[in-house]
Amino acid sequence: MASFAVILAAAGKSSRFGKSNRKKPFLELKGRPIWVRALEPFIARDDVQQVLISIAPDDLDWFKEQFRANLAFMNVQLVAGGAERADSVQNALSRVRNDIDYVAVHDAARPLLTKADVNKVFAAAKKHGAAIPACPVVSTLKRVQGGRIVETVPRADLWQAQTPQTFRRELLLRAYAQRNGFQATDEAQLVERLGEPVHVVECPAINLKITTQEDFRMAEVLLDALPKKEGLRPFHPFADERPGVDWS
Repeated sequence: MASFAVILAAAGKSSRFGKSNRKKPFLELKGRPIWVRALEPFIARDDVQQVLISIAPDDLDWFKEQFRANLAFMNVQLVAGGAERADSVQNALSRVRNDIDYVAVHDAARPLLTKADVNKVFAAAKKHGAAIPACPVVSTLKRVQGGRIVETVPRADLWQAQTPQTFRRELLLRAYAQRNGFQATDEAQLVERLGEPVHVVECPAINLKITTQEDFRMAEVLLDALPKKEGLRPFHPFADERPGVDWS
């Protein structure tokens, strides 16, 4: 059986989220922290052998104390993040065990991922060596400068990238080794720079990344729309007490 490591990227500044006393991955979404919900589809999978989370250095002590129980139950390793996302992921990647076959990088602010979508991305990564979830762009796109439209951008063949982005470990290591300070916005971009193909798995737009407070409010609504049988049974002490939810 192929083995996977999961890196949860949670070292961002949450600068676009607006005023909040906590960074967005650490906020509770209907009773559980967003980062916990983001990890749940991976926990208790036989093929996931290692889980790491990158946290900003200034937040490490607080995070360790605040979420001590979660970290213990989910067997998560903490890694100090860097200045940018790529730096944080690279720090975590350096801690991935040598016996791991594939590495999945997931945004800590994507709490609506389903187990079914993880299955699809993992299967595609095993087949192609590199796979990301994405959804087709459906809205009309405008390029705007100075508050005025300068171009309508054709949306044909345009897709919105999501996570978890999953790669053969040695491929991702090579991509990061050759980035030379390049600040990629996702892992696929680094693999693309090597000239290596990345397979796209169509996944629903519900797998949104919480960036703004409007996204957070949308996630609160969408959480109840997730297929209940896709979820994993929550681990005590994080169990969801909502009646009628089938966690089987």
